[in-house]
Amino acid sequence: MKIILFSSNMDTIDEWVKRHGIHHADTCQDTDSLIDKLEDNKNIILIADYDSVASEINNLISSYSLPKNLIVLERVPEIATGKMLIRHGIKAYGNSRMLSQHYKQMLETVTYGNIWTYPELTAALVKTTNKESLNSDALQLVENRLSAKELEVIYLMLNGLTNDAIASAINITTRTVKAHVSSIFSKLHVNDRVSLILLLK
Repeated sequence: MKIILFSSNMDTIDEWVKRHGIHHADTCQDTDSLIDKLEDNKNIILIADYDSVASEINNLISSYSLPKNLIVLERVPEIATGKMLIRHGIKAYGNSRMLSQHYKQMLETVTYGNIWTYPELTAALVKTTNKESLNSDALQLVENRLSAKELEVIYLMLNGLTNDAIASAINITTRTVKAHVSSIFSKLHVNDRVSLILLLK
């Protein structure tokens, strides 16, 4: 998959290239050149610098023309910004100066069609949805597809509990919780907790 780096600040692009050893990436510094590159390449991952191109990204959101695989990075990521971007279809949001191991994990996650966020944002997304806030369609979906124990697990997940905390709360092993979580993802056709929240929100 081809990578396009989008920032009006060449220093940021240079920093990303050096920090993560990015080879053969295209770069864009304005919306016109970005649109040209997006038309030429359908199979791309776009990494955007929110510090310098936020208004361009927001315009893409409002015009419903977001590229399929858009990663947004910011020097000081904020949970409120992350929630807004993820809910509008961004595939990943995080720190523009993240470590290379996190960058590689993020890129791999997005390449496989999943959503990547940093742990604090994932926890915040999970906490914004609980049983009481589910609409009737979401409630019907989980109650029709999940077992009683899986329902117990999913409601604890929706309250932001980790696998270990869920295990402690309902007196089962963490391994059993992981099995329930995997089954929940499979039955609801999602790949991760963020996708689950987006499905049920």
